[in-house]
Amino acid sequence: MNRLLEKSAILLICIPGFALTGDWMLPVIALLISASVSAAVQLCTGTRAAAGMLAAWACLCGVLPVMICAFPLLLYDALCEKRSLLLLPAAAACMRLSELSAMQLLLTAAGAVTAFMIYRRVSGLEQAVGHLTALRDEITEKNMQLAAQNKLLAEAQDNEIHLATLRERNRIAREIHDNVGHMLTRSILQTGALRVLNRDESLKAPLSELKETLDGAMTSIRTSVHDLHDDAIDLQRTIREMASAVDDRFDVTVSYDAGSRIPGEVKLCAAGIVKEGISNAVKHSGGDRISIVFREHPAFYQLQIEDNGCVTEIGRGGIGLKNMEDRAADAGGRITFTPSEKGFRIFMTIPKEQAHEDRGH
Repeated sequence: MNRLLEKSAILLICIPGFALTGDWMLPVIALLISASVSAAVQLCTGTRAAAGMLAAWACLCGVLPVMICAFPLLLYDALCEKRSLLLLPAAAACMRLSELSAMQLLLTAAGAVTAFMIYRRVSGLEQAVGHLTALRDEITEKNMQLAAQNKLLAEAQDNEIHLATLRERNRIAREIHDNVGHMLTRSILQTGALRVLNRDESLKAPLSELKETLDGAMTSIRTSVHDLHDDAIDLQRTIREMASAVDDRFDVTVSYDAGSRIPGEVKLCAAGIVKEGISNAVKHSGGDRISIVFREHPAFYQLQIEDNGCVTEIGRGGIGLKNMEDRAADAGGRITFTPSEKGFRIFMTIPKEQAHEDRGH
């Protein structure tokens, strides 16, 4: 749209030159041809068709001297199309400039200078806009990179806070277990001894109530320590740490898809089986890949450990597989071992209801 307005202004400068021609028919035809070709060039800008029309227009200037009056418009289109060499055919009109009046030549020259100045101004503005656009894109890209780095830093900070929280929970659990738990245990033992040694009937009931109170407090302490310890276990981090410690001979992949509220029995069971499964693969597998997958489903937890070593049968004499079976049974789950020529697979499922029941006990 801007280019059309600028060409309209240049065309207005060209019109007086056409008007000074004695005959009216030829100038009108030349003006219409010039306006039509200019519009077509803009419509086909950047194509060979536009270049061809510019060349034909320049050649026509050499044939019809009156077309020289539209030279400012031709110059502007040629500059915009970056095809200034196509103006050379118009130089043939120089030999017939005597057919135009001095005023027409003056108006054409002024129009050409104006067209060139408009082009330089527009070209400078386009370069400035292009530079600003590139600068905006660069700033946007840097802002995106900065946002990504800030996100990584925030995640790292959250991870550090999470680890610090887990360490603090472990410390509190140990303090409660080592100090309060031991003192309550000693108090319970002392109360039991007093009940045995007591001969005063009036003290039997208070001592029984005291023992029941201490037993209840001990149960509450054990439950709290148990919950703190369960929450302090980061199963995903534990599995990934064990995977990263495997021999470089193996390419270990870990896929973890579970929530944060996993019972402690399930965490301990899964961690123990992953450790035992990795150890067995390193010792007995002839492969080079280990895959560990832990997923939480709506009704159960699933663990799968698989390597690509060739195993055709299972040796039941080893203690490792028995330990894994016992761990799965203690957590209320079921585990299977599948040997094949393509690898060895350990597959365990623990129903959620069973896991919660075990935790309640």
